[in-house]
Amino acid sequence: MVACQEDQARVERGRTNSKGAVVVSEYSTIRYEVDDGLLRLTLNRPDAMNAFTVEMANELEDAYKRASGDDAVRAIVVTGEGKAFCAGMDLSVGGNVFGLDESLTPTLEDMSSWPLRPEIESGVRDTGGQVTLAMYDCLKPIIGAINGAAVGIGATMQLAMDMRLASTKARFGFVFGRIGITPEACSTWFLPRIVGLEKALELFYRSDILSAEEALEVGLVRSIHEPETLVEDACDLARSLVKDRSPVGIALMRQMTLRNAGLPHPRDAHEIESLGVFYTSQVDGKEGVAAFLEKRPAEFPGKASEMPPFYPWQKG
Repeated sequence: MVACQEDQARVERGRTNSKGAVVVSEYSTIRYEVDDGLLRLTLNRPDAMNAFTVEMANELEDAYKRASGDDAVRAIVVTGEGKAFCAGMDLSVGGNVFGLDESLTPTLEDMSSWPLRPEIESGVRDTGGQVTLAMYDCLKPIIGAINGAAVGIGATMQLAMDMRLASTKARFGFVFGRIGITPEACSTWFLPRIVGLEKALELFYRSDILSAEEALEVGLVRSIHEPETLVEDACDLARSLVKDRSPVGIALMRQMTLRNAGLPHPRDAHEIESLGVFYTSQVDGKEGVAAFLEKRPAEFPGKASEMPPFYPWQKG
């Protein structure tokens, strides 16, 4: 892929490593490295098996929003530093380990009145859900390279990814039943869509740890890879998805596919798709047709940072 002009802006906000990748240096629990259109996002608390914290949640949410609006990023690969992907919530934190304010008595009305009141936002809202909603809204494909243990939020945050590749050493656990809490990170919305309702219920009820092979069998992951090739295999897949493709087209495909399946009638999808074809055919579509007729790679001028005027058609 051809690097975008915005790479220079990335350098100004970060630094360039020895391999030429642009590194955003303001994060402390994750690494954010952009190289030739590909963002490698690494959970970076290896001494704690990349256990999830409120700080990590805030940094991940910011990273996905940053990547979504950055034309230098075409696709995202997410992995963990060290032996684990993410061992779940950091249980060593004092007080409420989820960072919640137990003095409150929130209601569903409190949670559905946007924008949320500050005390609800900071004291009640599930931090894992904040991350997966940012992933859901992201305009770039997200590929998971699951390198090791992925438990609790380590398992549920993956569900908002487009595809998940697993190391032979990967393990997956929706273990909420074991510790007496309910699923989080919007997983009751995502998981049934990936593995089906019956299997999702079984995974939640049993709270077992799945091997990579078992995760593949139930459809949770796309493929299994040797540990030493996992990340590069994921990067190769990510590049293949966006190479010679319109950034606007990819962004709309992602958002249409995620959102339209939940619409009440196919006509609702037809209305949105009609607008998609109408607007994308005017610039990128003309270039795509010309490139096809001239037997050359297309050079699409559209940018995901400049979406058609009908987007977003749905909030939340």
